[in-house]
Amino acid sequence: MSIPFASGAASTADDLGAFGNDTIWVVLLKAVLIFLVLVLLTLFNIWWERRVVARMQHRIGPNVNGPFGLLQSLADGVKLALKEDITPKAADKVVFVLAPVIAVIPAFMAWSVIPLGPEVRIPFTDTVTPLQLTDMPVAVLFILAVASVGIYGIVLGGWSSGSTYSLLGGLRSSAQMISYEVAMGLSLVAVFLYAGSMSTSQIVEAQKDVWFGFILVPSFVIYLISMVGETNRAPFDLPEAEGELVGGFHTEYSSLKFALFFLAEYVNMATVSALATTLFLGGWRAPWPISMWEGANEGYWPFLWFMGKVLFFIFIFIWLRGSLPRLRYDQFMAFGWKWLIPGSLAWIIAVATVRAVTLDGGMDRRYLFYAIGVFAVLMVALTFFGGGEDESEVAAEEQEFDAFANGYPVPPMPGQSLGDGGHPTVRPTTTTAHRQET
Repeated sequence: MSIPFASGAASTADDLGAFGNDTIWVVLLKAVLIFLVLVLLTLFNIWWERRVVARMQHRIGPNVNGPFGLLQSLADGVKLALKEDITPKAADKVVFVLAPVIAVIPAFMAWSVIPLGPEVRIPFTDTVTPLQLTDMPVAVLFILAVASVGIYGIVLGGWSSGSTYSLLGGLRSSAQMISYEVAMGLSLVAVFLYAGSMSTSQIVEAQKDVWFGFILVPSFVIYLISMVGETNRAPFDLPEAEGELVGGFHTEYSSLKFALFFLAEYVNMATVSALATTLFLGGWRAPWPISMWEGANEGYWPFLWFMGKVLFFIFIFIWLRGSLPRLRYDQFMAFGWKWLIPGSLAWIIAVATVRAVTLDGGMDRRYLFYAIGVFAVLMVALTFFGGGEDESEVAAEEQEFDAFANGYPVPPMPGQSLGDGGHPTVRPTTTTAHRQET
């Protein structure tokens, strides 16, 4: 199986000749346009999120500044920039200032290898160039590596604030993002096996006939869950649990430094959405039935299809925030390590086996699919019906719980019941007993 993959990688290196030949002004033009698109997309996504959530909650949402309230995000940004910039005395001032910059720069850098369309001609010139800043044989690994650097900005921002709450938020966020980046990276291995390349442009080219989101459904689902956890979005926004941590890692930040963290979060949402579009939904290729039009994948039209798919994933982020409650942190981490990562590993083995059989032959694929289906059914059955309760847990549940055992009312833990039929006997505290004797 390694031989076909190696040959695919070699062919990819030969197919990247369209990149690296642009003049300086074309490179600068692409970089500036990517920056402008991301900033405008962030302003639109903030407005869109507030409008959609308001509609879900039977409210109006922003509708005053500009037509339909479209300038509300810009007004909030200007207001945030004019606020007082406060630096705590206990903060490490150098790291405190650099942390937001470290968080926001990688969010923009990841878009340098995202294909936004095919080769096009720049208007008013004879220059033909791909709608992509650059590409490389390991472009997807570059995106994962750059996204990992952004975690340093979050954990350093929490540590440098000199606040216990900020430190706890930074530690929570780093542990969460690292955990779900592991599951995210594993979910992409099946895409590499099918495409025979880690180049984003070649992965889009490999989906000319069928999108990987249809034939690699488990990888697609695991990626969707992981991208929500990796971006600290609801219902996985545990690092910013206001009821526990007073705002998370950016508690002590204000003005433009807080705005940079806010910008990094929304750009990261767009980044993981663009990566999902590129790897699973055919990238810039037109969806059916638009694909039946001969010119659908030519010129600048593919950029419109690409942005439509990205906004579809952004809507999933908003929909989850408006629908689901926040999870408990231990449940969230256990879900990532005990379910997503083992599930990804099992799926990689299945996909690698299918690819080996397909490339080498010698076995009917139908029997292999039947075996995988039977194995999946057995795993689901063991999950829901296998095993029993631990004897120690059963014994703990049978013990009566006295809420006033130490003189202070304490709620019972899950599984415990109150003694005396649900009405605990109130044991008087020292003060109460003294008053009774008096």
